[in-house]
Amino acid sequence: MSALPLSGIKILDLTRVLAGPLSAQMLADLGAEVIKIERPGGGDDARAFGPPYLKDPEGKANNNNSFYLCANRNKKSVTVNIASEEGQDIVRELAKTCDVMMENYKVGDLKRYRLDYESIKAINPSIIYCSVTGFGQTGPYAPRAGYDAILQAMGGLMSVTGHLDGEPGAGPMKVGPSIVDYMTGMNSSIGILAALYHRKNTGEGQHVDVCLLDTVIASLSHWLQIYLVNGVTPPRRGTWGNGGMPAGVFRCTDGELMLVVGNDGQFARTCAVLGQPELASDPRFLKNNDRVVHGKEIMAIFAGLFLKKPMAYWLDELEKAGVPSGPINSFEQIFNDPHVQSRGMRVKTSHPFEPELSLIRNAITFSGTPVKEYRAPPLLGADTREVLAGIGYDEAKLAALKERKIV
Repeated sequence: MSALPLSGIKILDLTRVLAGPLSAQMLADLGAEVIKIERPGGGDDARAFGPPYLKDPEGKANNNNSFYLCANRNKKSVTVNIASEEGQDIVRELAKTCDVMMENYKVGDLKRYRLDYESIKAINPSIIYCSVTGFGQTGPYAPRAGYDAILQAMGGLMSVTGHLDGEPGAGPMKVGPSIVDYMTGMNSSIGILAALYHRKNTGEGQHVDVCLLDTVIASLSHWLQIYLVNGVTPPRRGTWGNGGMPAGVFRCTDGELMLVVGNDGQFARTCAVLGQPELASDPRFLKNNDRVVHGKEIMAIFAGLFLKKPMAYWLDELEKAGVPSGPINSFEQIFNDPHVQSRGMRVKTSHPFEPELSLIRNAITFSGTPVKEYRAPPLLGADTREVLAGIGYDEAKLAALKERKIV
């Protein structure tokens, strides 16, 4: 079996919180050596983002919470105070040995430390330097800090998310998870991989600029394209689908299911399952575009029909008919689902505080270079001695730096 795809690539990771760390974690999963730089004492800001925390065997308070654990596996943690000149020297020495440097500081912040792209490029011309920010390296908002929820609002995602107008609770709504952070992390990984490929062909490094605002705007895809085509913003649709109709959540006698009727054939089969085959020949509903125009009517008819029987019955019949549908699973139900179990989406690793720590596996499956190793997210500074020894820091020097809280 071949080595992991990014074996031999070395990454210096100065990112914090979520988008940048998720990107670095993706690259670490794929085999890159990722050196995570954290503040002595406090570490990544994510470590303070609240409970739940892993239980320390000795009952002490700690900084290994779920927010940090989800985005930092397969990395090495090195504590360095980059506000000090000696700390800056350490980062520059590490950067000389790395293929990639990642950071998510406010635009211009690292220039005062001589850790910006131009400064690092001067000592390592072929480096790929990726900056992850809220608003990008240019433009009037570039100096601003950016968090997922703010960008969901400013980028338009919230404007088209939420209950239908006229329904109770209607109005803009945030998507539950930090989805913009996650997508920005993926874009960062794609940008870095593309830049590495370009460097392999040309020998040239470059600066990769990825931001949350650009990411969320691009993610609106066909919804935003509607506006670009006709100048009309699509309305909030609640749980209604975005293409085929009818599509949405339907209540059954004992629960709810999600249905998406993607084409006319599926519509006819769904009508048959619901005991109303004549609906498929109703002039209002003949074609998908007709059903979009008469969406409220067909959704109301389907809502009444689904209320007649239990969810399991409908799901079984719809599957037999080849119509896409599914239950609305809780997190517990996700990991109890036999298909999810067969895909191995829950992986186990050994953590100093938890012998069998559960993590979410990398979502990419390779036939020749599978991701099999999931090293636990490191304790703060766990790898400082090992990594700095590799660039010439002996025990005496490390002890002196630690005494002065440089590392």
